[in-house]
Amino acid sequence: MDAYLLDWVNLLLRWSHVITAIAWIGSSFYFVLLDNSLAKPEHEDLKAKGVDGEMWAVHGGGFYHANKYMVAPRWRPLPENLHWSYWESYSTWLTGFALFTVLYLFNAGSFLVDKSVHDWSAGAAIAAALGFLVAFWFVYDAICRTLGQRRNGDLVVGALVFVFVVFASWLACQLFAGRAAFLMVGAMLATAMSANVFFWIIPGQRKVVAQLRACETPDPIHGQRGKQRSVHNTYFTLPVIVAMLSNHYGWLYQGKHNWLVLVLLMLAGALIRHSFVARHKAHVQGRRTPWEHAVVGTLVLAGLAFWIAPPPPSAAQVAAAQAVAAQPAGYAEVRAVVDQRCVLCHNATLQQKNVALHTAELLKQHAQQVYQQAAVLKLMPLNNATQITDAERALIKRWFETGAPVN
Repeated sequence: MDAYLLDWVNLLLRWSHVITAIAWIGSSFYFVLLDNSLAKPEHEDLKAKGVDGEMWAVHGGGFYHANKYMVAPRWRPLPENLHWSYWESYSTWLTGFALFTVLYLFNAGSFLVDKSVHDWSAGAAIAAALGFLVAFWFVYDAICRTLGQRRNGDLVVGALVFVFVVFASWLACQLFAGRAAFLMVGAMLATAMSANVFFWIIPGQRKVVAQLRACETPDPIHGQRGKQRSVHNTYFTLPVIVAMLSNHYGWLYQGKHNWLVLVLLMLAGALIRHSFVARHKAHVQGRRTPWEHAVVGTLVLAGLAFWIAPPPPSAAQVAAAQAVAAQPAGYAEVRAVVDQRCVLCHNATLQQKNVALHTAELLKQHAQQVYQQAAVLKLMPLNNATQITDAERALIKRWFETGAPVN
């Protein structure tokens, strides 16, 4: 029953996390599009009102006219009822951290620790995982605060943050199981994104609103800092998403140079995102769309796919595979493999994912899942903790494809 309830918690948290993430990303993408699509107002009445930029849009059969005031409207007091975009961010981070806690921290010995990567205790791995989230934010924030307002500050900050992300990706892959390492890097970027909103963007906006209502001139640093962090968030978005999705694809994180695979994936996402950001501004200015960044990002993905593709089998390997395929794959042989490699986590007492395999009837019932996870996706056993071999995976595959007999 505990495992069953845990699965329900997992489902509901994942569902909530995806919904709130869609809301946050959608809101972020829209406002980046809006900011980069604004044109200087042409009509004198808009200029007199203090409108700095406007955009006309059509959607759902209606026309929308968005106006942006850099300071505040000149033609009326600042409205009391202001919409603040922050709960999308906070809810995404809270549901994500709760899901991370349920899946990874509560099962650190299985999900965070891979003793072939780094042999340490579950407690130490948990402390390091939490430290990753905190340490990245402090280093990233210090880089932005100390260098962001200097000459060429955005370029310097961008380069240093990129270098630090590369280092963090390498370090995570030296400490954690590959699947967890990729997720950790995504989580640390997502934490910085939400912290940007919590510590800088919203507090800065609140100070500006308070100064305007007190008839004071707002300090421009709040707008500059908020814009800087908002731009960083939009470039972090696609790298975060691909890092989060990667845990479903073992061939990404199981290789020797998995940290470099992660860096290239995130770099491709950031390059593609830049093309879309620049496209909006180019459209308003009547320039061509700078798709070259997206082209480079796509080429990075293509090169990565070519690099990590499995090599073609040699003649000897083909012959050996054919010889193995000719061997019978009966229940007795599969039972021996399952008992040695799978039953440790799928038995009468412990039933991970509500799957038990300790009897013939249960193995037959879950044959499809065993085939998918162990033979096709090769995700189980988790981190290959029980050292299942490729030959044993092939045996499970032949057994299932011949009807999964249990007698």
